[in-house]
Amino acid sequence: QVQLVESGGGLVQPGETLRLSCAASGSISSIVSMGWYRQAPEKRRELVASITRGGSTKYVDSVKGRFTISRDNTKNTVYLEMNNLNAEDTAVYYCNAATVLMPKLTPYDYWGQGTPVTVSS
Repeated sequence: QVQLVESGGGLVQPGETLRLSCAASGSISSIVSMGWYRQAPEKRRELVASITRGGSTKYVDSVKGRFTISRDNTKNTVYLEMNNLNAEDTAVYYCNAATVLMPKLTPYDYWGQGTPVTVSS
């Protein structure tokens, strides 16, 4: 079992910055990667950024150069720093933890409750 607690969303104007946080607890050793997804109104959920256990990162093209995913292993927390936000970034952002279940290494995803980000003038 993994529990994810998100924070940091809100209402901002274009060009401003937000930092999202996701604190994980429970079976931390089962997590192989963590990431941030987002779902805009009437859109499908998409992967924004991810970071593996080894520290490799990946970003969707639309946020490259603006967003940075990072982690603090001492706090079991993953961050998403979102710079120069624009209206297209408006969505509900969900923290994700990808785990494997014993004994067969079965993939299983855990999700946070979602934190809304609205970028509007």
